[in-house]
Amino acid sequence: MTFGSLCKQPSAFIPLVMSFAAFLLIFAVLSTVGVTHPQDEGAPARIFQLLIVLQVPIVAFFALKWLLRSPRPALLVLLLQVGAALSAVATIAWLEGRGAV
Repeated sequence: MTFGSLCKQPSAFIPLVMSFAAFLLIFAVLSTVGVTHPQDEGAPARIFQLLIVLQVPIVAFFALKWLLRSPRPALLVLLLQVGAALSAVATIAWLEGRGAV
């Protein structure tokens, strides 16, 4: 199976969509609410956490299903999935380091 056809599998693209949604959520909250320091994290933080954590079983399913069948394309998709999730988490870490959230 090729990289392009593997990316069309739901277990390949759903984690990417979830990471992109988490990334967009960060900027949507910052653009609408601005930089605030509430006592409670609030609903956006919970949604972000769910989007990131719920990727784990989907990525695990993808790895179990495709790594043995098509190792090279599957590894590339896994790297893409991990990179997308890490970019969303790194954005939050960077903002927290600057005192923005």
